[in-house]
Amino acid sequence: MREHAIFDKIDLHLIRVLHTVLTERSVSRAAVRLGMHQPAVSASLKRLREFAQDPLLVRAGSGMVPTEAGMRMIEPSASILRGAQMLFADARGFDAASATHSFRIAASDYLDSRFLPRLVAQIKSHAPLCHIDIVPLSGESDYRLHLAQGDVDVVIGNWNTPPDDLHLGVLFDDEVVSLVADHHPAVRRGWSAEEWLSAEHVAPGQTHPGARGVIDEHLERLGLQRNITARVAHFSLIPAIVASTLLVLTTGRAYCERFVGRLPVTILSCPVSFPRMRYYQLWHARSNTSAAGRWLRERIRVVAADLPQDRGSG
Repeated sequence: MREHAIFDKIDLHLIRVLHTVLTERSVSRAAVRLGMHQPAVSASLKRLREFAQDPLLVRAGSGMVPTEAGMRMIEPSASILRGAQMLFADARGFDAASATHSFRIAASDYLDSRFLPRLVAQIKSHAPLCHIDIVPLSGESDYRLHLAQGDVDVVIGNWNTPPDDLHLGVLFDDEVVSLVADHHPAVRRGWSAEEWLSAEHVAPGQTHPGARGVIDEHLERLGLQRNITARVAHFSLIPAIVASTLLVLTTGRAYCERFVGRLPVTILSCPVSFPRMRYYQLWHARSNTSAAGRWLRERIRVVAADLPQDRGSG
């Protein structure tokens, strides 16, 4: 088939199906994300396979993976979709009251418990027709790649040294403390730096491939290492684990405070000095001038600025 003939048969909807199927690696999940019936997505994928003369998505074990040709199409298709969205959205500005934009935000569940609920409420109150998708950060998810491909609009998290290849905005900071069970010996007698390091610690899973975490990165710079004996992928489960063990959780005070009174746990100061945890929002240069992107980032900034700032002095 001649190139111009293929071009005449491919519309923006097909490009959207292509990108969604390849990134979701599932026809059924793509159908849910697109708001389409699965047979319609399958029919579109069949057309795309004919145009590409390649299966694009093939079975691997119990799942599906893109072919090499499919992998090469992910970024170009994302670029086309971003360009189409910006072509019209930015031309007329972003009218929150009537916009039907889909915002995708990547964030960890250790954020201040008031932050994400307030952010969703802020977005929905000003842009009631917009969709919001909050996705987790994990060791299997490369947030830089997702930002570059347009799979997420903003990443919210904390870094000792944020990546310098992305745009960033400082949101808030927090004191680093330790959370222990009420029956932990350190509650009664306190602890030295050596005792804190040798105690059994529980730590969250990675937020991106290769991540060490701000606590362990800082300790490494000091030439120290704590005794991590448990790792938990779901951060929200850790306080209950701490309450029934002698494990120590070290993180921001705001996160720990939500569990004091609800669980038999106590907040203790760390005998090792830590800088305050600083939280950022990160975004890619591709969306830096997007009207919708600017609107979303301003909502995030406003909500962060409205959080109580009396988190202790460290």
